[in-house]
Amino acid sequence: MSSENYEIHGHTAVIYINNPPVNGMGFEVRQAIATHLDEALVNPAVRAIVIAGRGKLFCGGADIKAFNTPLSRAEPSSRTLVGRIEAATKPVIAAIHGQALGLGLEFAMGCHYRVAQAGAKLGLPEVKLGLLPGGGGTQRLPRLVGVKEALAMVVGGAPVSAERALALGLVDVVIEGELLAGALAFADKLISAGGVVALPVTSRRAVPAFDESGFLDAQRAALKKSQRGFPAPLEALACVEAALTLAFDEGLAFERSRFDVLVNGTESKAMRHLFRAERAAARIEGLAPEIKPQAIGQVAVIGAGTMGGGIAMSFASAGIAVVLVETRAEALERGLATIRRNYENTVAKGRLDAAEAEARIGRICGTLAIADVSTADLVIEAVFEDMAVKQELFAKLDGLCKPGAILATNTSRLDVDVIASSTARPGAVVGLHFFSPANVMRLVEVVRGAKTEPQVIATAMDVTRRIGKLPVLVGVCDGFVGNRMVAHYAREAEFLLEEGASPQQVDQTLQKFGLSMGRFAMADLAGLDIGYASRKRLAATRPSHLRYSKVADRICELGRLGQKTGAGFYRYEAGSRAPLPDPLVDEVIAACATEAGIARRAITAEEITERCIYALINEGAKVLQDGIAQRASDIDLIFVNGYGFPAWRGGPMFYANTVGLRQVYDRICAFHAEQGEFWEPAPLLRELALTDKLFE
Repeated sequence: MSSENYEIHGHTAVIYINNPPVNGMGFEVRQAIATHLDEALVNPAVRAIVIAGRGKLFCGGADIKAFNTPLSRAEPSSRTLVGRIEAATKPVIAAIHGQALGLGLEFAMGCHYRVAQAGAKLGLPEVKLGLLPGGGGTQRLPRLVGVKEALAMVVGGAPVSAERALALGLVDVVIEGELLAGALAFADKLISAGGVVALPVTSRRAVPAFDESGFLDAQRAALKKSQRGFPAPLEALACVEAALTLAFDEGLAFERSRFDVLVNGTESKAMRHLFRAERAAARIEGLAPEIKPQAIGQVAVIGAGTMGGGIAMSFASAGIAVVLVETRAEALERGLATIRRNYENTVAKGRLDAAEAEARIGRICGTLAIADVSTADLVIEAVFEDMAVKQELFAKLDGLCKPGAILATNTSRLDVDVIASSTARPGAVVGLHFFSPANVMRLVEVVRGAKTEPQVIATAMDVTRRIGKLPVLVGVCDGFVGNRMVAHYAREAEFLLEEGASPQQVDQTLQKFGLSMGRFAMADLAGLDIGYASRKRLAATRPSHLRYSKVADRICELGRLGQKTGAGFYRYEAGSRAPLPDPLVDEVIAACATEAGIARRAITAEEITERCIYALINEGAKVLQDGIAQRASDIDLIFVNGYGFPAWRGGPMFYANTVGLRQVYDRICAFHAEQGEFWEPAPLLRELALTDKLFE
């Protein structure tokens, strides 16, 4: 920060935090604030100090790149700086606009007063990075807002509005209009009152009375159940509890000790890896900076089923008009009714205003006339997963869509280049693989075909971000990144059934590893018919000498297609989604093992974990060397956001790094010797393992 970030307005000094884009509280920022603070304190003409942020926000938090480096503790540390502010003999006012998050809010709580511009957001989201507030936030926040509200903010990580912060006592004034003018007026009132004899120091406040016995224990029990393997929320709760039982300095020391454990743990490193990965995913290799996305004002979605309806909702919820096309009136009516029901359920849960729900529904126009796509800037098909069907549709769209319109397929695994070849505009064709339910899931695989034009890619990435999704660019192959890799994970899970494991044993082991659902429960939820159709489609290309498990096919042949039919790998009672073991499935597994000449044996949890997860890793390395994914972190984003891989493990490729690539490689070599060519080690994995390098 330079002198331009220090101003005198009458009797008030203004210090600016200036470290774009988010004003991260790094070492140089802390050093500059300390210098200007000293300057203001020794100037007899200065009677009050305002600290504000340049740019779009007050302060987005600490500089996470400095974590686990000496700079994170270099003096003046954030704690030292806040201590100097609290000890100041002149009132220090934090003027908050945009956002005050993490260390930004902790810093503001150390100021004597806080004023916030209307609409600003204040929060402590550290738990989302596997951390807890380490700058005194767990000790100061309960003293300002009480234990219950502090827990909600610290453990949940969600920010509150300036207006809510005022009601809680977190800020002193909400300013409508220009922030600096309002902050200076606030300072003038303090000065006009003759100064403040006893400045309000947050650390000296008592925690408001809290007499709800059992509340903290109940919260702790709930977190233990819901946050398997993820320590940050429980540690955050312990620190807030310490504010109740310990003197401030002791609570601060406890907070620091717990922060140090977390910041050096693999869970937080994994979460920070994903944080950086999201930003890296936006960078497209080979895309010139002058390529700008085209405007998307209207979208057409073809197919009003589960996927099509969810995609339509995603755009409508973002304020984009949608034409929803179906071929049959009953299918269209059913799709529109489902959309309405979904919005109404969201309203009933208090997550959406009824008027806004109606506005979103009003942006979706159902039609039976495919010619109505003619005005759309982007057309997305969500029809049956059959190449012939999709080719026929795209050939028709080619003659109906206006020049410049983008044609997108929602296929989950079919060849986008073959689909594009059905049109005279293959450069306008792109894959947009939404994950189900599309109105809920963040992930979209943006599939770049061989002829997809750069502007089409830029537009696809941009519009998916506009609707609140996480786009990750992938290349063309069967299954792209996610489903290509999952096929190998699923193969090993099914082989393990034949070799002696049960569906519930496999699923329980994978859930203990951290996956949101086990392989077989997830398959039942998604529906077994899609995978069955894909296997039949690829049967002719499957080498006859390779081992093939018939278990899933036999289950489908019995009419067991998952939850939708009441039975799949598990059985389901009416009205329940709880998977129940089924002896009939055990019989199918045993029969398949006998046919394959496999002598069943006891399977350990360790073997289940390694074979399923290492199969993902090995295929992930092949995906990278084939150029289907731009970077290893993109693969991690896909699996965390699309397949329930635990965020606190960072994704399969980051997890491999934490285990050690040499160890992973050695086990894959052992499986190769035991299981055959499915386990041939990826050349990239071998290279990295033998040179002590990591996936990047």
